[in-house]
Amino acid sequence: MEDQKQSSFMFEIDNFSEKEAVIQSPTFSSGGCEWFVEVYPKGDNVDDHLSLYLCVPNLESLRLGWKRRASYSFALLNHSGEKVYRITCDVPSHLFCNQFSEWGWAEAAPLKILQEKGFLEKNKLIVKVEVEVLEVVDEEDVTGNETLDLYGFQVPYSQVVTVSNLFVKHPDVAASFKPKDQLVKTAYMNQLLGLMETLNKPQQSITDTELSNAGSELVKLTETAGFKLDWLKTKLDELSLERKKASFDAMYASLSARLLVMEKTLSEIKRFKEMQKKRKRN
Repeated sequence: MEDQKQSSFMFEIDNFSEKEAVIQSPTFSSGGCEWFVEVYPKGDNVDDHLSLYLCVPNLESLRLGWKRRASYSFALLNHSGEKVYRITCDVPSHLFCNQFSEWGWAEAAPLKILQEKGFLEKNKLIVKVEVEVLEVVDEEDVTGNETLDLYGFQVPYSQVVTVSNLFVKHPDVAASFKPKDQLVKTAYMNQLLGLMETLNKPQQSITDTELSNAGSELVKLTETAGFKLDWLKTKLDELSLERKKASFDAMYASLSARLLVMEKTLSEIKRFKEMQKKRKRN
């Protein structure tokens, strides 16, 4: 395999339908970096899909602070080498680093497709992966203040996984982002991460003040900064509704308790009056 920026690697899995455990491909090279593929024949925590991941091997041998950005795709081939099923990313590239050393799909392909005629010739699955390495950094010393350029934002190493997950789940989150100054962009990203952390806390641990501030921050992040945060607004609305419901339930419980006390008091007053009437008769 040539050490070029973009290359492909193909490997075969014999007796595929009999496989249960995860299968690792041989290591291959692309863009001066080593890679391997993990295949889950019965799915990675899913029951009806094949799972595929592109991984970085030998992490312990890499220098502290290493990172590489790459785009990749998978294809399942028939015995003639024709692409029968292709799996591509919704985002242009992914960042591989020590905290996030593999990317891929838990639901890469429905298992029922593998049973179609001509797909598993002689019970053999052929997997092809294409990798294009866009950036490679090999840093020996990385301090806690080091940052990565991730999707146009300077992100501390400690937040790489969080921000990577954010863009994977919501690829268009910064599609309409307005500020250009890097310091301003960093400030808004930190504010967004802080808001996400607040709203991800257990509901009972979120104070009314935090919930109120979250609404103001969300408006600023969407209207001023230009983040697309419909999913976060939905979460905030749900939390606010649950908080109002909890407040209503507490008020209802309090009123119910007071009503019971009043009913008991009225009952005692009624009983006292009846006793007074009996005494007068006697």
